[in-house]
Amino acid sequence: MIDRRRFIGSLALGLLAAPLVAKAQPAGKVPRIGVLVVSEPASPTEPHVTAFRQGLREVGYVEGQNVAVEYRYAHGKMELVPELVAELIGLKVDVMVASGPSTVAAKNATQTIPIVFIGMVDPVGYGLVASLARPGGNVTGLSLTIDAGFPGKWMELLKEAAPKISRVGYLSDLHMPVSILYRREMQASAEKLGLKLRYAEVRELGEIDRVFAAMSKERGGALIVSPQPLFLTHRGRITELAARHRLPVIYGFRAFVDAGGLMSYGVSLPDLWRRAATYVDKILKGTKPADLPVEQPTTFEFIINLKTAKALGLTIPPSLLLRADQVIE
Repeated sequence: MIDRRRFIGSLALGLLAAPLVAKAQPAGKVPRIGVLVVSEPASPTEPHVTAFRQGLREVGYVEGQNVAVEYRYAHGKMELVPELVAELIGLKVDVMVASGPSTVAAKNATQTIPIVFIGMVDPVGYGLVASLARPGGNVTGLSLTIDAGFPGKWMELLKEAAPKISRVGYLSDLHMPVSILYRREMQASAEKLGLKLRYAEVRELGEIDRVFAAMSKERGGALIVSPQPLFLTHRGRITELAARHRLPVIYGFRAFVDAGGLMSYGVSLPDLWRRAATYVDKILKGTKPADLPVEQPTTFEFIINLKTAKALGLTIPPSLLLRADQVIE
């Protein structure tokens, strides 16, 4: 929730910046932005698009007035991404905003249209940029760091919230290389905490039901859901299964907790989307992506849903509640 003071400040900044943006554009030219959303359903009120629109307003852009925005949605299906990228290129967008792994398809399709990625893990390793400080091509943006100790942190928080667990499943999408990146640390953390680790890899939504059913049959079971597009898209279904099978689950994004999940620890995706508008603004005003350093997250949020904890029969320790950035009651 945005507090009243921040809202008024953002609105005032947006109103002050609008004339400057209009002046920076050639007469009669309305810039066109293409936005590719991988993990969200097509809805004008979804958190990521809402945050991006807020960011645009903060730097002086108003859709339908001094900017046009074309949205395309993959609904968590990576196989749809190349076609959606082609559509945006066909519309001759001035800049493309790509969420997470869709950036690879965008980069493969065009080396001329500027691309701003949001939440991309290891952009250097994927060959999207030459380095974080000097991207060197038509791609830049806001990354998800791969060395923030997420797997170990998820495991520790889960064990602290549910001390009786003895087994942890790691739900991951086989399409996403990030699953492999996290495996080593996941195993090391499990051994340190005396937990048995089980990899629950899936390729499609239907397999998720099987994973939850299998985990619920094992005493002392819990689950870590990897932060990937397929799961984020179907977070309502996943949190429903967790509640039905009475499994403690921790997630990488707070959207799961808002949907009824127990806990989350990770980067705020809406915040990344909001900040991406600043990159778009600079590019539309003439800055080359090659000259815009990739931004890495420096702050992370820990959210607890106390109502869900009570439904699972968990008593969250006061020490854990004090460390939470927000407790949903």
